[in-house]
Amino acid sequence: MSDNLKFGSFIAPYHSLNEDAGQAIERDLELVVYLEKLGFDEAWIGEHHSGGMELVGSPELFIAIAAERTKSITLATGVISLPYHNPLMTAERINFLDHVTKGRVVLGMGPGSLPTDAQMLSIPVTESRKRMDEAVEVVAALLRGEWVTKKTDWFELNNAHLQLRPYSRPSIEMVVSSVASPGGSVAAGKIGGSILSVAATQVGGFNTLASNWAIAEQSAAEHGHTMDRSKWRLAGPMHIAETREQARKDVEFGIQEWARYFSDVAALSLIPPGADPVEALIESGFAVIGTPDDAIAQIERLENQSGGFGTFLNFDTNWADWEQKKRSYELIARHVRPHFKKSQTNRSASWNWAADRREELVQQVQASVGVRIAQHVAEKGTNNINPEYLAAMGVKTDS
Repeated sequence: MSDNLKFGSFIAPYHSLNEDAGQAIERDLELVVYLEKLGFDEAWIGEHHSGGMELVGSPELFIAIAAERTKSITLATGVISLPYHNPLMTAERINFLDHVTKGRVVLGMGPGSLPTDAQMLSIPVTESRKRMDEAVEVVAALLRGEWVTKKTDWFELNNAHLQLRPYSRPSIEMVVSSVASPGGSVAAGKIGGSILSVAATQVGGFNTLASNWAIAEQSAAEHGHTMDRSKWRLAGPMHIAETREQARKDVEFGIQEWARYFSDVAALSLIPPGADPVEALIESGFAVIGTPDDAIAQIERLENQSGGFGTFLNFDTNWADWEQKKRSYELIARHVRPHFKKSQTNRSASWNWAADRREELVQQVQASVGVRIAQHVAEKGTNNINPEYLAAMGVKTDS
């Protein structure tokens, strides 16, 4: 891994049914501002329409608001569920955001994660990935400035094109989500995009990291593109504190409800029935609930498994209360990120260099001070100078 690993947050988001939705969304916006203050590189915003816990229905609208409150952090759709939208409209909205943010957006795309979302739109779940593949190619072509005429069983375009060229040249960065199946990797390679491994720490996602990257490289080569590991994002949940005990105490705030959401509502099964969520998530390797050292070990584990990637995204959870959650991000910024940025290397080298020379240089300093005192004594005498000090400095007097 290079010394330029980036850090961000994947904000689905997940919010308790027992709190005001408006305030919860406002805190998500505040979180993006806070992440920028801490020096995080990216914030990814999800799209969901059912289940009651993942509250953002339009990542584009969220990003538009967040862009007004921030200056530098990259804002990404995490992800737009392509089967739910006409591909021309998807391209138009992200292209507009690219202009108003002056190139700070990334287009994340996927098939949609909640079957209930698809059901409300009368989209067969079995069709979601096929429709994503069809839409990905069209969106990519439109963002490259092409005119598209295409008819499928769910959309039809006639000379569709964008009025505005993207602000980002040659195109907006495009990323396709991947869990365990090869579909996302194939699509990413086909359009010359990159991969978001949204479940990189889940057993299935973790075990297929290397193979999915290889599939993406093969797909890219077949279509005249080259994959870039520096643009590969891996996501996994972390809550860290000064001690493991404190981290476990912090997540008592919200982890039980989050676990019920995945057992009762969401499509992923993350915790065995009857298991303690904290123990199960830690033992499976899915989550870090511990210290900065535990977080470092998890990222190194991902590096070894994947062969190298460009950005680690903390899978934001709201397991802890607001202040403890912010503290976790602060600890990542203070102690985890510097480890991978190698930003302390020069400081440590300078410390060691100075320490190796300390004794010699201190002696030289003392000798220099002694010479100056001796000059003073020779000129002015020893009045007002402590004799013990003179002796300690090696200055001889006649008395």
